Amino acid sequence: MQVLYTASARATGDGRDGHVRTSDDTLDLDLAVPKEMGGAGGAANPEQLFAAGYAACFHSALRVVARRAKADVTDSVVEAEVGIGPNGAGGFGLTVGLVVDLPAVERAAAEQLVEQAHQVCPYSNATRGNIDVTLTVRTAA
Repeated sequence: MQVLYTASARATGDGRDGHVRTSDDTLDLDLAVPKEMGGAGGAANPEQLFAAGYAACFHSALRVVARRAKADVTDSVVEAEVGIGPNGAGGFGLTVGLVVDLPAVERAAAEQLVEQAHQVCPYSNATRGNIDVTLTVRTAA
């Protein structure tokens, strides 16, 4: 694979109760363990960062496949929900739910676009076989 871009981030402090910063300083955040996991909350956490990245990346992939199909994805929205919990083997695992709103697309076409985006998206390709990803499509049509 020819690498087109490399992102670099550094974590300091106490991991989930620490700090992250990208090498170009565009992202500079304190982190906190969520209250649901026994922490103080009140700051970003890795699951939120993963959800934001996956949602943005998937939305971009969706727009690429929609453009190829000449589909109208006006007012489309992608929401990613990332869950974390014990994996039953002494560690932790993640789940992902992607909710895709395509109000201007008929249901069958919308489902096809979302499945195609799932094949194109780098996050989907990286998680395939490692994380359970559920796709939910919502349309007005």
